[in-house]
Amino acid sequence: MAQLSLLVVMLAALMIPLLMAQFNITRIPTAVAEIVVGILLGKSLLNLVHVTSNLTMLSSLGVIVLIFLSGMEIDFDLFKPQPKNNGPSWTPVKMASWAFVGILVTAGLLGWLLHLIGIFNDYLLATIIFATIALGVVIAALKEKELLSKPLGQTILLTAVLGEVVPMLALTVYASLNGGHAGRIWLVLLIFLAAIILLLRFRGIYQFFERIDKATTQLDIRLAFFLIFTLVTIAERVGAENILGAFLAGMVMKLLRPSEATQDKLTSLGYGFLIPIFFIMTGAKLDLRSLLADRQALALIPVFFICFMVAKLVPFLVFKKRFTTQNALAGSFLASTTITLVLPTLQVARNLNAITSQQSGAFILAAILTCVLSPILFNQFYYPEKEDLVKTKVTFVGTNLLTMPVAQQLSKGWYDIRMVTDRPKNYRTYNSEIDNIQLLDRLDEPTLVDNGIFDTDILVLGYSDYELNFTMAQQAVQHQVPRIVARFESHDIAEDRYEILAQQGVEIFNSYNVNISLLRGMIESPSSLKILTDTEAGLYEVTVHNRRFTGIALRQLPFIDLITVSRIYRNGKYVPPHGDTLIEPNDHLVFTGDKDVVKDLRQQLSRKN
Repeated sequence: MAQLSLLVVMLAALMIPLLMAQFNITRIPTAVAEIVVGILLGKSLLNLVHVTSNLTMLSSLGVIVLIFLSGMEIDFDLFKPQPKNNGPSWTPVKMASWAFVGILVTAGLLGWLLHLIGIFNDYLLATIIFATIALGVVIAALKEKELLSKPLGQTILLTAVLGEVVPMLALTVYASLNGGHAGRIWLVLLIFLAAIILLLRFRGIYQFFERIDKATTQLDIRLAFFLIFTLVTIAERVGAENILGAFLAGMVMKLLRPSEATQDKLTSLGYGFLIPIFFIMTGAKLDLRSLLADRQALALIPVFFICFMVAKLVPFLVFKKRFTTQNALAGSFLASTTITLVLPTLQVARNLNAITSQQSGAFILAAILTCVLSPILFNQFYYPEKEDLVKTKVTFVGTNLLTMPVAQQLSKGWYDIRMVTDRPKNYRTYNSEIDNIQLLDRLDEPTLVDNGIFDTDILVLGYSDYELNFTMAQQAVQHQVPRIVARFESHDIAEDRYEILAQQGVEIFNSYNVNISLLRGMIESPSSLKILTDTEAGLYEVTVHNRRFTGIALRQLPFIDLITVSRIYRNGKYVPPHGDTLIEPNDHLVFTGDKDVVKDLRQQLSRKN
């Protein structure tokens, strides 16, 4: 029977996304569908899936990996000080903080109100439950919409993180106080100390791991699971919830800067195997027959459901500060989703005899309703905003006759252009010709950092001053700018300086070599040159960041019938493309095609998720 239950669960995990694709079900996140199918297969209806030791273990591991991956989704750049006069004042961190403060206050008022009218006496427990957000379901919904790296997605994600971590810590304190272990509360600090020690311990040797790793060792995955079980074990030993340890492990792994391949492997293992088991078993464990047969529990369900939804009204008011009303409403609905932490909270409350079985059942059913309805409403109301469309940020340092025409052409396409100069005459000359141009007093490193010059995808150093460009290129390397393009005329740069920049990955150009290459191209390959200069069709390059398209064959890419891929640039080498060539993260596809196709293709392939 145990093996049969496992087989049924694995078959369900396989069939759910296939059936959703077959019937074009897009409004319901896969995680919600898995919970609903679990209810159908479990003791509530068909009774095909029974709770066995193997399924319990895999389900527990699934939620741990889910929360671990949630920790890895945090964008820590959001916590850096914002450059002066650069970016909106309502950042994702600020909005999420205010949104959750509002949730916490509203949840406390609702708990107090239920206490006053005699429906539920433990208002502290009610506050914890109403303030929780199902981080796992939120992550799944945002991932399916490819919003995790966007401002709206990060705002909702950070709100959900607070809605998981703060109630998690509050539950630890609640259990300690009511269980007679108040003196052990301080031990929770040990898990944060352990996370810091692990981060410092492995930061220096992680790069060494990457050099000696091979297919049969997979050191990056072994390290990830070592971090998970170390912090989960410490969390359980100090009386905290194991998911707190898993979340901190994910944050530590993120700060170690794993490669895209490592993240893909962990995501595949989690969402491909363990996490679906957790969601299916969450539904399978519920006994809806007994809960619905109890009139008292049935009467409490709508009350608790309304409280769950009302507690999340404040995020709507906060999200409106930056996003459209429609998307603010969508984000508020998604933040209303709760189930992950509700289940362990109710288990702790039952162990402490702080809640009746009827009340517990009503909370569970109300939470399930939020899991089903809230993501559907989110999908219904969400509509992509302009800032959800990822553009490559290009910053030009140096505004002159060379850089200005290039910036003007790029600004019409897939690039977010910013120009910087320290020369007032050039600023006055070109200020009216491009939108985002800035005059700086000086070009020293503190000024560049304060103004966010190194916060870019591509930094173009366009001054004719060789020493200035060399100095700024070195600073950009230290600040880990992804691409640095520096201008050095052939007679300027010394051989040793060229080697230094080349080893650091700085791309060098000079007018003399460019003119020679163009003249040779006109003679040897006039058709190729026409492709480069054609206004209707051209030669383009796009970097594959979207994990949805990694690991699949080239012939399966969207619009592949409308473009011709000539080269794939991978890990510093060109790979000849074939129809069966598998796309890897960060591949550069060099292709020809109509310019009208390029925008949609870039939007899909380069979107980070």
